[in-house]
Amino acid sequence: MRPALAAWLVLSLLGGTGAQDMCGDPPAAPSHSVSAPQLSPEERLSPHMPESLLCDACHAIAFQIEEQLHKAEGKVGKKALKESDYMEVLERSCSQDWESYGVLELDGEKRLSGPGLPRHQPLSVMVSGGPWPSRLSKLCHGYVGEQGEAQIYGAHRRGPAALRQLLCHGDKGPCAGRKDRPDPPKALQNEL
Repeated sequence: MRPALAAWLVLSLLGGTGAQDMCGDPPAAPSHSVSAPQLSPEERLSPHMPESLLCDACHAIAFQIEEQLHKAEGKVGKKALKESDYMEVLERSCSQDWESYGVLELDGEKRLSGPGLPRHQPLSVMVSGGPWPSRLSKLCHGYVGEQGEAQIYGAHRRGPAALRQLLCHGDKGPCAGRKDRPDPPKALQNEL
């Protein structure tokens, strides 16, 4: 219901439901058509993050962990946190509500969208809520369990790039070997 309401609101705002002025109808505004991404049954119903969105999800998780750890360090004067403190921050990072994340479709490709991820075209409909928050939370807990709190905090202390490298771009990371955006397919050349 919530994604449908968001899509309706965006479309009604774009459709121009303004009132007439004293001189008649307002001039016709250019028409734009925006639709919500069409999600497959797996994307709608599976408890797991679709493989095509794992890299985006990892970047979102790394961003949220960075943000939470920076906030906690700011409270202690930018000093290193005690083990119990960073463990608590990591747990809180993964257990947050993740409601600001969702999926949108850009040039026929579904992408995760939200804080810490590249901004996409300004005129798009994002489907949030539903399975996305629990998928992100589950993945976050998995990364913390797999890498360990001390290793994640150590990477954070080296900088955001080190944390993204550890979680997302390592040998087994979801972004391993991937560029941010794939190159368009090259045309085949005829061989003589």
